[in-house]
Amino acid sequence: MYYIESPSTDPHFNLALEQYIFDASDKARDYCMLWRNSNAVVVGRFQNTAAEINAAYVKKHGISVVRRLSGGGAVYHDLGNVNFTFIARRGTPGAFDFASFCRPVVEALASLGVPAEISGRNDMTIDGKKFSGNAQYYKRDRVMHHGTILYDSDLSVVAEALVVPKDKFASKGITSVRSRITNVKEYMSADIPVERFIAVLRETLIRENHMVPYELSPDDLQGALALQRAVYDTWEWNYGASPAYNIRKEQRIDGCGKLEIHMNVERGVIVDAAFFGDYFGNEDSGGLADLLRGRHLERTELEAALAGTDIGAYFHNLDAGRFLDILLD
Repeated sequence: MYYIESPSTDPHFNLALEQYIFDASDKARDYCMLWRNSNAVVVGRFQNTAAEINAAYVKKHGISVVRRLSGGGAVYHDLGNVNFTFIARRGTPGAFDFASFCRPVVEALASLGVPAEISGRNDMTIDGKKFSGNAQYYKRDRVMHHGTILYDSDLSVVAEALVVPKDKFASKGITSVRSRITNVKEYMSADIPVERFIAVLRETLIRENHMVPYELSPDDLQGALALQRAVYDTWEWNYGASPAYNIRKEQRIDGCGKLEIHMNVERGVIVDAAFFGDYFGNEDSGGLADLLRGRHLERTELEAALAGTDIGAYFHNLDAGRFLDILLD
């Protein structure tokens, strides 16, 4: 496995660099990257950006908003947060095996005396409090796994920059969010700055996983920069159009996540559809919208339209029957 460290704290560049390595690097090799972003909200691939951020606060405080390649929920990054990425040949696409990629981080923290554990769908916690959220993206037989490590982040900004869905927390506001998350630094035996923490984490990961340092070439950097300009700097990617829909369904499903279904329906026929949420999926939901378009909003016709379609490929841990229940409720 090769170890890479990003030379930048620009969130647009770093997400482009991840994708560039995933797409253009030697497919016979595995990679690990550590990186940090200046203040940013990073939204999941399938989320409606406008519904996930506090736009006024984000603009006032100069916080970048960038969409990543993987699903899951929105997260806040600052220089007190450390990000890690694994790019590897891994199992059967669709498995969403979070544990095998989180384990090296848990073990590295254990060597520093921090009792971290893997918890829930895609989190790492200390004393039941979340310090790391993780997400994955599959393409063919390769996976990109990336996660956050809140080391010394300004947790008060999380509640201000992100619009917290009412169905995700029992109460609203700063108290709700801060009661669920924590910084790793609070559990360190020594008061060390984030730069030193990164150095120790790097040394541990390289040693325990037999990694070989990889120096990014000028071609790598130019390739990532070109991808940044073409995709990650654009409004179309980071926000995208959110046309008005006359029907909206929303539900949080255990093992899947939050799913929002937006539809335009005229005289009982689905004219258009779009899907948003913090779910994970391997297929672009635009393909599913194509299958529904022009169909009557009626179970028998929709069952026929979706026959042979793996709904779980679009929404992990959801089957066709439950999907139609939500659609038709």
